[in-house]
Amino acid sequence: MKKTILAANFAANKHRDQRRKDREASPYINHPLALAFVLTNEVDGITDEDVIAAAILHDTIEDTKTSTSEITNLFGENVLRIVMELTDDKSLPKATRKQLQIDHASHLSREAKLVKLADKICNLRDMAYSPPFDWLLERQQEYFEWAKAVVDGLRGTHVELEALFDQAYSLKPKS
Repeated sequence: MKKTILAANFAANKHRDQRRKDREASPYINHPLALAFVLTNEVDGITDEDVIAAAILHDTIEDTKTSTSEITNLFGENVLRIVMELTDDKSLPKATRKQLQIDHASHLSREAKLVKLADKICNLRDMAYSPPFDWLLERQQEYFEWAKAVVDGLRGTHVELEALFDQAYSLKPKS
């Protein structure tokens, strides 16, 4: 429990000036906290504090000025390993990064797969209920299809999370 509260505090500080792209410009920290909520409250059996901490920290290296040594020093090598499995290389073009997520999904550790499933669940829910203000319907639909392609590589990891993803996917906007 201590590690997850420390992770929440750390991520809140790192993401403090970031906003989601929805109409309300929601605080970004709501997203990693939503992942932790899904993993700890919407399914049974996920109690690994490293997984929960990694869920909260999953975007810190990619989207903030956070170093790997900060994660290691505060949360340990295992949390860093999980976070790094989930971190996109921002030096690559966006289309390449998205394809790599599809290609690498089946090769992630079980811990990273759990976080990735929670991430895609939360992203689809957000997209369905509060999409980015400047995204047209076609782009939203494409996002749903891409997320499904990623999750298809995660199947067989956690039945309940996969069912939650399928429920979120059913919210795909219609033409």
